Parts: sequence; structure tokens; C-alpha cells
Amino acid sequence: MATPKRKIITLECTECKNRNYSSSKNVKENSDRIEIKKFCPTCNKRTVHKETK
Repeated sequence: MATPKRKIITLECTECKNRNYSSSKNVKENSDRIEIKKFCPTCNKRTVHKETK
């Protein structure tokens, strides 16, 4: 059975630690953790969201 190329990840706000978003990433191309600047509804502003396990 072939291994999937894309993996579903969860993004967590760095300020309030809420897990707001889920996304997918290509495991072969990007093996390190992703950091994306997105809007956090709890903080009510744009913050950096990091990939969690």
C-alpha cells in the first residue's frame, strides 16, 4: 500500500494557544513545521500559527 503524500495538520495560535485551523501539507517537500500568519478569532487579530502534532 502506498503512503499518502499529504498529511492533515492542526495550526495553533502562538499567543492564546487555541487550535483554530486545520490544513494539509506535502510531507516529502516540507518535512519541518509550518508557521503561517492567520487571523485568530479569540485574540481578534492576525497572529503566527504553528503546526502542532
